[in-house]
Amino acid sequence: MAEISKEQVKHVAHLARLALSEDEVEKMTKQLGDIIDYAELLNELDTDNVEPTTHTLDLKNVMRKDEPRKWINKEDALKNAPDQQAGQFRVPSILE
Repeated sequence: MAEISKEQVKHVAHLARLALSEDEVEKMTKQLGDIIDYAELLNELDTDNVEPTTHTLDLKNVMRKDEPRKWINKEDALKNAPDQQAGQFRVPSILE
């Protein structure tokens, strides 16, 4: 069981740009110590026959086939355009 010191908590708080009071340092020292103790319990588990995983669920991308299909024609697409020119959408210029 590795004990965490107040100096280590202050150092980590400094790296994280956290301003902790002495009461908070005391509280964090206890809490981080408890977290480390719990993590060390996991070392007691037998993981010899367990395959490494990156996720607990078997994730797969579900994608449809990329097949062409009929879409609306150009006139219908431009019908509700606020501004059009030469059969294309016209938008305000963003370059000076």
